[in-house]
Amino acid sequence: MLTRRHALYASATGLGLVLFRLSRPHAATTAPHPYEVTHSDEEWRKLLTPAQYQVLRQDGTERPFTSPLLDEHRPGTFACAGCDLPLFSSKTKFESGTGWPSFWAPLDNAVDETEDRSYGMVRTAVSCHRCGGHLGHVFSDGPKPTGLRYCMNGVALKFNPAPAGSS
Repeated sequence: MLTRRHALYASATGLGLVLFRLSRPHAATTAPHPYEVTHSDEEWRKLLTPAQYQVLRQDGTERPFTSPLLDEHRPGTFACAGCDLPLFSSKTKFESGTGWPSFWAPLDNAVDETEDRSYGMVRTAVSCHRCGGHLGHVFSDGPKPTGLRYCMNGVALKFNPAPAGSS
């Protein structure tokens, strides 16, 4: 016989499971496509710094205002630190004041976007199209012309300056 106490226990257990799921960091999702660059976990650990590994392979976030790329204003491209795929042009970089390098658009076919429900909120995660490395998130509070803010972890990027004499 179902009693009020049983119903309360069942409800509390269900609520606990929901809260647990919402509080977990973003779990890896199925790849949207086969990645061109793949490595074992051990190989990624050897190829990346501990900070790069934590962000790119474990969906981490670097502390705000710690990336030297915040002050990078030369012409060039920002590439994935994991596989060197060009991701963003310096022409789309802007000062968002958030503490992370921000861009209003990625290069064509450079990033994938997936829903991220970690930490009890719904966001759009951004990853490298070539290796699947986590880069950051995109928000709809950016400048014109797109109105988007690709808020990227600087540790997940590397800057490649444009050759001298090019614009």
